[in-house]
Amino acid sequence: MNDKKIKVRMQDAKERVKNFNEVELGYNDEEALQEASRCLNCKIPKCVEGCPVNIMIPNFIKAVKEGNLKEAYDIISESSSLPAVCGRVCPQEKQCESKCVKGIKGESISIGSLERYVADQAILNGFSSTKQIGKNGFKVAIVGSGPAGLTCAGDLAKNGFDVTIYEVLHKAGGVLTYGIPEFRLPKRIVQKEVDSLKALGVDIKTDVPIGNAITLNDLQEEYDAVFVGTGAGLPKFMNIPGEDGNEVFSANEILTRINLMGAYKDDAKTPIKKVKVAYVIGGGNVAMDAVRSLKRLGIEAHLMYRRGIDELPARKVEVEHAKEEGIIFDLLRNPKFIITDEKNSVVGMQVVKMTLGEPGADGRRNVIEEEGSEYFVGCDMVVMALGTSPNHEALKQSPIVLTEKGLIEVEGTKTSLDNVYAGGDAVTGAATVILAMEAGKKAAKEIIDRLIKKN
Repeated sequence: MNDKKIKVRMQDAKERVKNFNEVELGYNDEEALQEASRCLNCKIPKCVEGCPVNIMIPNFIKAVKEGNLKEAYDIISESSSLPAVCGRVCPQEKQCESKCVKGIKGESISIGSLERYVADQAILNGFSSTKQIGKNGFKVAIVGSGPAGLTCAGDLAKNGFDVTIYEVLHKAGGVLTYGIPEFRLPKRIVQKEVDSLKALGVDIKTDVPIGNAITLNDLQEEYDAVFVGTGAGLPKFMNIPGEDGNEVFSANEILTRINLMGAYKDDAKTPIKKVKVAYVIGGGNVAMDAVRSLKRLGIEAHLMYRRGIDELPARKVEVEHAKEEGIIFDLLRNPKFIITDEKNSVVGMQVVKMTLGEPGADGRRNVIEEEGSEYFVGCDMVVMALGTSPNHEALKQSPIVLTEKGLIEVEGTKTSLDNVYAGGDAVTGAATVILAMEAGKKAAKEIIDRLIKKN
């Protein structure tokens, strides 16, 4: 039996930097069958334990081996409302695949690629996991249509609840729509997942800013339960001199303008200025998404990170893709200040070299500035990708309790308010799509248990 994964086909790096089409092309039928055939179908499937939403992985892979893709899709859909999304963006290498027995002496099963294959085949063949559901008479409001909100909505709808999602933007999907580039997650895929929820009866209201047009208190009065999944969309900055320069942006703004407003298109109404050299500061997945997006606009794109290559928090596959695409990595470097001209346009940065020190309390090695190592780099744009924090605009006029870090305080997923639940980045701070989905599932279960059992 092959100990190596079946490689996923992808666009050639020289071509893909010229477009925003999806990089990975996914498995064809033969490749999926070969990869599925590597699965040992373990009696004690550790991979399921590693999946935050507990997909019955061996079962769906077995169905793929047997050629029953509808059954495979149904198995995945029992646990996940967003299989085509998860198959593309979840860090399987740190979760389900890291637990795979095949990985002990070889390479683990490519679970993510198989999940994507099944989900894509479901879209292609019009499979649906929608079942006729008897309504239970309860109404639930979901604030935010990101992965936490969509997952909570899906699980509730499958259990007979009338669910309404309120989204502040003009398109549903949250970070899936505005934050992740087309070349990693095509928006048609997000729309298909949203459409699947609508088929379950979920009502999605866009352009509704909760906290302004409607308050959380209003929702409490109208609905039997409320779930808050507003994410963490408030960008962080370094607070260094020059950050008020005209060409200094957050990665959130760059990605939102590209993903939600089509800024990469020739006829875009909100185009991104085609500068010569741009530096993205940070090392996570958002930083990688931003720098790879800028490269596709014809810009010389640099990634500056204060630690080394081994410490980059971004997924390894994204780092490898970035290298292939010609992204320039400026590692063990950190900006001291940004330099602007008389028009407040960015002309460069003063940068300092860094050295790795001893591990801190979190296990990560500290960084120390090298004395006398400052130098100048010329650039026309600086993009900060330093993480995000929750924007609690939706909580205005609400007495909901927050933690010292400004996160929504919960017990399980229950907040301090009666029948109000919360989950995802608004509770944990910025994390992954799959962890937000896990929180959405937990909240749905708590809502179901409280309302159904209470009555």
